[in-house]
Amino acid sequence: MRLFAAVLPPDDIVRELAVEIDELQKLPGADGLRWTGRPGWHFTMAFYGEVDDDLVAELPARLERAAHRTDPFPLALRGGGQFGRGRALWVGAEGDIEALRLLADRAEAAARKAGVPMGEHRRYKAHLTVARSRDAVDVRPYVEALGRFTSRTWTVGELALVRSNLPKSGVPGEQPRYEVVARWPLGGAG
Repeated sequence: MRLFAAVLPPDDIVRELAVEIDELQKLPGADGLRWTGRPGWHFTMAFYGEVDDDLVAELPARLERAAHRTDPFPLALRGGGQFGRGRALWVGAEGDIEALRLLADRAEAAARKAGVPMGEHRRYKAHLTVARSRDAVDVRPYVEALGRFTSRTWTVGELALVRSNLPKSGVPGEQPRYEVVARWPLGGAG
């Protein structure tokens, strides 16, 4: 099962972002990017990849503990950036970024304790991917436009375990399907 832990923005924030993305898609060259669909908009806390069924049983209990050890915190979508010379265009965050980073570290540690191989630890960079490209692309106009974007602030109150079902049809542009497997309230939330 291909899994990751995530913070999912609420529906009204997703709608705010959708308005912004609609405007970005009107910029010259936008058709050269593969835009992530709304179901794919999330902050990945830890990517686990293919997890063996025998490890899947242990992971939820560990993630639940990680969630309960983290208090709810404020977050907003703000600005943007890129990875890999335009291969990934993302929206950033503002608010309690340290709490978000701590939750990401705890989600990674939960997997390690459950026996999920995690590879090398990287410092967490808060981002929500909105477009990708196979080639290097000049995304400066998009990053500049995103620099003016800020969503309303919401309180992050839960951690989700999400299953990623990769496309199998071979149809160009087909998006992965995401299925929330479990949700846990943060700290005293819920």
